[in-house]
Amino acid sequence: MEQPQKSKRRPDRLTLLRHIVLAAATLVALAVAAHLLMLAGTRHGARRTVPDFGGMPLAEARRAAAARDLALVVNDSLYVAALDGGVVLDQLPQGGTEVKPGRTVYLTVNAFRRRMVPVPYVAGRSLRQARNMLEVAGLGIERLVYEADLATNYVLAEYCRGEEVTPRSRIEAEAGSGVTLHVGVEGGYGTTVVPGLEGLPLAEAKSRLWEQGINVGRVEFDPGSDPDGAFVYRQDPLREHSVALGGHVDLRLTSDTTKAREAREKAEREVQRLLEERLAREKAEADSLARLRLEEALAASAAEERPAAAEAGRKEAARHDGAAPRNDRREAPRFRMPQREEPQRYDDETDEFFF
Repeated sequence: MEQPQKSKRRPDRLTLLRHIVLAAATLVALAVAAHLLMLAGTRHGARRTVPDFGGMPLAEARRAAAARDLALVVNDSLYVAALDGGVVLDQLPQGGTEVKPGRTVYLTVNAFRRRMVPVPYVAGRSLRQARNMLEVAGLGIERLVYEADLATNYVLAEYCRGEEVTPRSRIEAEAGSGVTLHVGVEGGYGTTVVPGLEGLPLAEAKSRLWEQGINVGRVEFDPGSDPDGAFVYRQDPLREHSVALGGHVDLRLTSDTTKAREAREKAEREVQRLLEERLAREKAEADSLARLRLEEALAASAAEERPAAAEAGRKEAARHDGAAPRNDRREAPRFRMPQREEPQRYDDETDEFFF
């Protein structure tokens, strides 16, 4: 009875081992298949070099990307007036980067026109507040017009393309454009000091001029300069000069950073020289004024002493005039009669002498 039972257990163990081996083989096969599929899906070992799309029109960039099995997506746009609309300005990844086939390249292209932004209402605020609000909105100041008013450097009115901006206005303008501000100045006139602009980009130079109540005059670029990467290296009038509120400053810009830096250093040396000359002139004026005041004080003191001396002289002369005339000859002694002495009397009773 025991032998048949042992014969039945052996096939069960073999079956279990076969199932375990079969499961392990299945797992190995699935892992190998998944790995092969992953390699095939990711194109392991395949590489593509991303071309430089900068400056290409968008249609040409799409053809170049398709030839290298790359995808293009436009995710941003800017407006650069010096370039044609639709050309590529920037990309990610950059040109020359090795990527796998099918990789997406994100582009920034130049817009055909500036985007439109709402114009904020800035009247009734200080010039500095108005400038900050306009810059945050993506706008600037086209012109500052000063008018006589008690509130100096406060915006009296705002105009965009000739239309007055009011609190209820819904006016839009191209980003980067400017508005005209009418600003008050007490007495109808005033002056301000020109700031130093050498070495600054155009946007920052404009902002500093507006803050001082100065208009941006003629803007010129050196031949071959990139307007977006240019710096001011010459300004007229120079820094520290006085101009009327609402005046203008002309600017000259270059992309040569060395030239801009040298111009800034030269301007700083010139300003230092002007300050030293001013200090020397003020010191000379102060010394001259001190000498003049000392001379006036001495003259006033002398003028006060002269009447006192004259008065003393008059008093001395009057005293001499009222006294007896002086005789230089020695006065002869006067003769005096000798007094007669009475005879002494003797009192017999008191035994005393009486005179």
